[in-house]
Amino acid sequence: MRTWLPPLRGELKLNGEGFGDYVRGPGSGALVSEQFAKAFRAEGLTGLPDFQPVEVVRVRGRRRSPLASSPPPYFHVTPVFGGAAVDESKSRIRRASPLSCDWCRETNVETIHGFALEEGSWRGEDVFFARGLPGNAVVSARFVHFVERHALKNMLLIPTEEYIWDPLELGPPRPTP
Repeated sequence: MRTWLPPLRGELKLNGEGFGDYVRGPGSGALVSEQFAKAFRAEGLTGLPDFQPVEVVRVRGRRRSPLASSPPPYFHVTPVFGGAAVDESKSRIRRASPLSCDWCRETNVETIHGFALEEGSWRGEDVFFARGLPGNAVVSARFVHFVERHALKNMLLIPTEEYIWDPLELGPPRPTP
């Protein structure tokens, strides 16, 4: 992925009536509200090293409420690529081909029906990308409590063992003998 370079400007598509505290953003990054950014820093959470201001130049959306006339300040963040690695033996991941690199563990993932991290590979970050798991960031229990305490909006937090990603409806991988 190419890096989004300053000045960071973009448009939001509003699907509901109000603005969220988290917006899945360009590339592997996301946009977070000023409320999110201030609380994250104040509580000393880790895994989002840079908060870069974003200028929202346009807001699209049919159901915008009058209370949501202008968006809050947003910041672009990218989770760290931590040392945490997917535990292949405890995860239910269907891959198109076997792993060829033990460090990056990137292969064509076809489905995910729950996953676990290798014991001792996680360094304690609160938000991070795990090796062998493309797409969504993984978060700590501390981060989950942070979201609940601050009533942050537009975040869906799913326990790792319940996470399902199966765009082609292939189903879970077959059990290994």
